[in-house]
Amino acid sequence: MVTGAAFIGSAAFTLVMPFLPLYIQELGVADIREAALWAGLSLGITPAITALVSPFWGKVADRYGRKLLLERSIVGFVIVMALMAYAREAWHVFALRAALGFVAGYGALTVAMAAENAPSEHVASAIGTVQTAQRLGPAVGPVIGGGLAAVVGMRRSFLVTAVCYVGALFLIMLLYREKPRRKEAGESGQPRQARFADVLRFPNFPVLFTGVFGLQFVERSVGPILPLLVADLGASGDGVALASGVIFSVIAVTAAAGAQLAGRLLQRGTAKRVVLAGTWTTVLVVAAAAAVGRVTVLGATLGVGGLAVGAAMTAAYAAVGSVTPAGMHATTFGLLASGSLIGLAIGPTVSGLVASFGIRMVFGLDALLLVAFAFGVTRFMNEPRT
Repeated sequence: MVTGAAFIGSAAFTLVMPFLPLYIQELGVADIREAALWAGLSLGITPAITALVSPFWGKVADRYGRKLLLERSIVGFVIVMALMAYAREAWHVFALRAALGFVAGYGALTVAMAAENAPSEHVASAIGTVQTAQRLGPAVGPVIGGGLAAVVGMRRSFLVTAVCYVGALFLIMLLYREKPRRKEAGESGQPRQARFADVLRFPNFPVLFTGVFGLQFVERSVGPILPLLVADLGASGDGVALASGVIFSVIAVTAAAGAQLAGRLLQRGTAKRVVLAGTWTTVLVVAAAAAVGRVTVLGATLGVGGLAVGAAMTAAYAAVGSVTPAGMHATTFGLLASGSLIGLAIGPTVSGLVASFGIRMVFGLDALLLVAFAFGVTRFMNEPRT
């Protein structure tokens, strides 16, 4: 049930993304640059705020129950998406996207619920399955959303998105059964309270938090430059948008495959080895992407990168989940998700700035960041004793 809700949520979230700049123009912003600015601010504000509040919601979820908090998050999505259909000004979209950030935490909660309910020997596999669903959603969401907008119109697409979230809400309400929260002996009937200071002391958490940020930064840094790079490699006109869209979908699909692959690799090797293998593979990928001369080769190269990033990210989450005590998963994954969200918010911004000096320089920055992380994992990440 959690996997299904994770897929519906991630797919629905990306249904309206393809036409958001066009929607802002429909609201009266005629200048292309101003519309792009409003779209960029609106898209960036949600992960920025979610990064700040996700640890808080995780802590509340560990105290009062993850199912209740997930239902709260989904209801918030339903309301905000429905209100987006009635926006009249560009700032309405921005304000609603900001509100969305405050009620978010959907992704981290589904991962926490999967980890909490799985037997200890299957935690990695459970996390990999949920993250596969989360990554498959963005692969199909924009494609469906673009067609949906053409059929029912942009405004009604937001209402369809809200209905999708209603479906996820009923899925969780009716079919998900939450395990009773464990109580600490010696305490007056109260479950153990998670503290952020405790999480930061978990084995390997600081280095993996940094790594999740770095991997997400690199993954998202491709977005602002991909259409420009595709055009630079010889595509023109509608071919640029088509090729860019296909490559984005390839990255999303291979990242989902990487998340699933990580579960199998972790049955044979340690999380440290999987994280390092994924990270070093991504270093090679970004180095190769800076030198390719054909669009098809670029797509294949970045597809390998998606596979590697998906595997490394899932292994990092699994490593953290394996040392998290029962009843603290939502707090832990909420804090870890903040690293991912910060990378998601900062990656495209920094990429755009670096690209002003040279498009391919972005890949150089990505490689340096990943090499630093790989050395950090080698030096500071401890493997479990056998």
